[in-house]
Amino acid sequence: MNLHHALPLALGLLLASTGVCGQVRDTDAYVARMDASGDGRVSLDEYLTWMGYAFERMDRDGDGVLSADELPGGRGRPVTREQHRADLTAAFRRQDRNRDGWLDSRELAAPPQR
Repeated sequence: MNLHHALPLALGLLLASTGVCGQVRDTDAYVARMDASGDGRVSLDEYLTWMGYAFERMDRDGDGVLSADELPGGRGRPVTREQHRADLTAAFRRQDRNRDGWLDSRELAAPPQR
């Protein structure tokens, strides 16, 4: 697994460890936290906003690039905000198994597709 595929997972773990996810005990609760519109499903924009939060927290110097010292483990190639958003978009599309443009709790709970 390369860094760009591992970064969404690492950022998700960062969210969990910082308390941003709160005490989410099941996938429905996780969807509810991500679902800013309250319609019971997660749009690409909601997904990018939720997952992008960790990028912003990790980007300590605010330059829009996660340098090696800002990455989990303190090593790796730099990752731009644009690269990160592209990787998250690809992850969202892989999770959207029915291709309707939204993620529901079942899709979020499923293992990621390659």
